[in-house]
Formats: sequence, C-alpha cells, structure tokens
Amino acid sequence: MPILGPEQQPPFAHFMGMNVTHVTPECVRGELLVREELGNRNGVLHGGALMALADNLGGTAATANLKDGQSTTTIESKTNFFAAIPVGSVAHAECLPLHRGRTTMVWQTKVTRADGRLAAIVTQTQLVLNAK
Repeated sequence: MPILGPEQQPPFAHFMGMNVTHVTPECVRGELLVREELGNRNGVLHGGALMALADNLGGTAATANLKDGQSTTTIESKTNFFAAIPVGSVAHAECLPLHRGRTTMVWQTKVTRADGRLAAIVTQTQLVLNAK
C-alpha cells in the first residue's frame, strides 16, 4: 500500500504550497498558507484553491488505500463554504473516509481557519482504477 508523505506529493501540490502533515489509510491532514497569489479580489482564499487543497488530500487518502498497480481519479466533488480564510492565515484540512469500497471511495475533508472556525466541507468520490 503506497503512503504518500510530503515528498511524494504531485507537482501541483508543491506549486500551491500545500504541506501534507499526516498520512495514514484512515486520515490525511494538511495545511496551506494563504498567500496573496491564492487570494481572490476580497483578500481571502480563492474557492478554487480551497477545493484544490481538499482534492489533493482526498487523492492522497485514496492512494493510501490502493493495492499495488491501482491508481485513482476524482469523479465527483462537492464543496460547502461556511467562512472565509484571510490572506496571511493558514488553512488547516483533515480528510476522513465515508466509504472505502472496491471500486469507489468517498472522502470528506473539513477545512478550518487558524481560529478553528469551519471554513468548508468538501465531499469527493474517487474512482479506483485497476492496472491495464
């Protein structure tokens, strides 16, 4: 079972500045410094950047549950936004399984602000791809 720590994250995660801090098959945690480049015109984390953080953690969580030769891809993602995360702050995220099946997995990522307030919940479905 591959476990993807910070050094095995995809180039996009490094580009965004994501810091994956914990990886097990049951839980993935990470954080993202909200730099100005990741902000929207209102001085808060852009919704797409928040979704990218959650998607990367969900993909990492699914990968931590794969068998040799398998891969995964996101086939569905839904985000509920609750509170903005200001530029200069840190977004904290925790990804937990809702379903870990043979062909699909469903992950829920809670993103919180530095003050602990819930900023968003992202629920995504990962398709398990078998080697050809």
